[in-house]
Amino acid sequence: MTHFRKPIPVEKAIEKVWKCRQPGIVQTVKLKKAMGHFLGETIIATSDIPRFDKSPYDGFALRTDDIKEAASDKIVELEVVDHIGAGMVSFKKIRPYQAVRIMTGAQIPEGCDAVMMLELVKEIKKNDKTYIQVKRNLKKGENISFQGEDIQKGTRLVEKGVKINPGVQSLLATFGYSEVKVMRPPVIGVFATGNELLDVDEPLVSGKIRDSNSYMLGAQIERCGAVAKYYGKIPDSIEEVCEVIKKAIDEVDVVITSGGVSVGDFDYMPQVYEKLHAEVLCNKIGMRPGSVTTIAELDGKLLYGLSGNPSACYVGFELYVRPIIRDMLGSKKPFVKRAKAILASDFPKANPFPRFVRGKLHFQDARIYATPVGRDKSSVIYSLAFADCLLVLPGGTRGYQKGMEVDVLLLEDQEGSEKY
Repeated sequence: MTHFRKPIPVEKAIEKVWKCRQPGIVQTVKLKKAMGHFLGETIIATSDIPRFDKSPYDGFALRTDDIKEAASDKIVELEVVDHIGAGMVSFKKIRPYQAVRIMTGAQIPEGCDAVMMLELVKEIKKNDKTYIQVKRNLKKGENISFQGEDIQKGTRLVEKGVKINPGVQSLLATFGYSEVKVMRPPVIGVFATGNELLDVDEPLVSGKIRDSNSYMLGAQIERCGAVAKYYGKIPDSIEEVCEVIKKAIDEVDVVITSGGVSVGDFDYMPQVYEKLHAEVLCNKIGMRPGSVTTIAELDGKLLYGLSGNPSACYVGFELYVRPIIRDMLGSKKPFVKRAKAILASDFPKANPFPRFVRGKLHFQDARIYATPVGRDKSSVIYSLAFADCLLVLPGGTRGYQKGMEVDVLLLEDQEGSEKY
């Protein structure tokens, strides 16, 4: 395997990764445990909603023909012959000038074709019978929720790959899904490389830094809907590294290492891929930050060698790992959602390659504005805490000026996009 590094375009790297994706696994869970999972099947309506014509108000079900002459100066009286609540059905045969007192959600009695709201009538008693006095007419169908007007049987309600939220949970319950097919969350193995790294609870010493990338990657993985499995710091020797990665490949769906992919004396991940006989898809990408991002495939599984610099690591995950995870979760929109925004401040840095700049969105006069956050260096951590987008600045320019329209990738969006 050659270590010569010739950068390939971002789109080409995505294309290579996409060809290696693997299908997700469907499993069944109880409805009460489904929240937050991604649907493993498209949900189809098994009945009409409402299932029958029903009243949306408390009032009186009646025949419009009986009250067509009703007006403020002409009262029509109707005998109340039944009283029904939600879940009840009236079996009375409604005759002319009769009505049924009906509560919200109850089925419209046969023969009635409208509902008069409770506050629009006056109830009176005569000869131990109840009557209502009506001073206005109604159109046929007025104040009735008709069968199927919300959802018709056979409607595709929610597509496979959609994340189950409280509203989807409600739909599943409405149509009797006591169990639901969901996509098994893929397990993503995470390794940190670098002798300079300390665990988060270790005291700082000269020349050392705490491992932040593993925690960042774990959060990104969980935000996508997958499960992070942290293997800790990678061993010092190439032989040991190969062994632990071989073991991880059998246990997880994707392996991510952070660091060790540059061209320094201690960056040995390229040699590891060679010893493992992994097919290297790319070892340099024409982008900033994250040009040293290396991606390989072994035994049908993807191995990501992301940069050790936090911002470069972050960007590499969003561009190349996130779509694979979302695809394994059944999403038809696995890529980060893209939008247009107005650059709110100058970005004078030259761009020989496409640049992905951490940014913050705000809205003004019905337009979206994006402002670069913090210093644009791949080693910078602080700006990641406040970025909610990545500004996509194409290469081959001498910088960008305030007021220019740019593409942005929406980091917190859950809907996604069909393509990069």
